[in-house]
Amino acid sequence: MGLTYKDSGVDVEAGQKQVSLIKDMVKKTHRPGVLSNIGGFAGLFQLDTEEYKEPVLVSGTDGVGTKLKIAFMMDKHNTIGEDCVAMCVNDILCQGAKPLFFLDYIATGELLPEKMASVVEGVSNGCIKGKCSLIGGETAEMPGIYNKNEYDMAGFCVGVVEKENIIDGSKIQSGDRLIGLPSTGIHSNGYSLVRKIIFERKEMNIDDYVEELGCTIGEELLKPTRIYSNPLIGLNKKFKIKGIAHITGGGFHENIPRMLPEGLMGEINIKNIKTPVIFDLLQKWGNIEEEEMYKTFNMGVGMVLAVSEGDYEEILEYLDQLDEEYMQLGIVKEGKSGIKLCQE
Repeated sequence: MGLTYKDSGVDVEAGQKQVSLIKDMVKKTHRPGVLSNIGGFAGLFQLDTEEYKEPVLVSGTDGVGTKLKIAFMMDKHNTIGEDCVAMCVNDILCQGAKPLFFLDYIATGELLPEKMASVVEGVSNGCIKGKCSLIGGETAEMPGIYNKNEYDMAGFCVGVVEKENIIDGSKIQSGDRLIGLPSTGIHSNGYSLVRKIIFERKEMNIDDYVEELGCTIGEELLKPTRIYSNPLIGLNKKFKIKGIAHITGGGFHENIPRMLPEGLMGEINIKNIKTPVIFDLLQKWGNIEEEEMYKTFNMGVGMVLAVSEGDYEEILEYLDQLDEEYMQLGIVKEGKSGIKLCQE
């Protein structure tokens, strides 16, 4: 009897089963503009050219890094896709874009339809929160490259912004104010250090209950990355936001300067930051210097907005009306590019 593709470790029928399991999840994300259904060779999306005089497409791609290891350890896969959407959507929101559509790519050693459907469930939920449509993707079965029980994933998001409304930080000036929007925890960055602290230095198990957190360490580490479409789309319509920084890898020190013109720095009052307990524990368990924490983690701040002094109070009132939490982080000043942490 001759060899088949399945004999080499690739199960085409499993792929077909996965498609049937995720069809309804994908359809839930669809919005006006989607012209294609799952199963085609490419996703189709029609841009509303009447809404924009000079539409500019904004794109972003990312993955979730070694946070995947936590999903493997817990054998829980229905939230990691939400992280992937968040990392892409949040990046394009920084340019003032309104998310339109998302595609995902998952590669695995063995295609288990139910597990992959669970991953796509998270992607679908993320797209709903991000206000974008899941219009396509790829699941690749790659035996010999990935272990049977592991997978990797990445995503790609496209949004649109009116050319004159692009947010690029170029209009930021000394005296502008900085506003922080809270994170839901670690989000999807710094997990190599997190795992070293928790599983090597502390020798904890993934299901150890931590009283200070009110949950197991695994549950805390797997909390999905917050998606900021809700507050930011509304803010960008109503106000001229000058700059937005997504606090990801590199923490405050790397990401806030990315939106600041040369010759300007951000002065951050860390006393106004509501830092989640997990960061206090990581700092204590790992004996990490405070400066290093702010160079690695979001410390409870997922997005930083730069706004003019004249709009500042009105923006805070608007956030209050939305019941959105925020932090009055500090001010933009003249100085060497970077940030200065202070405790005023």
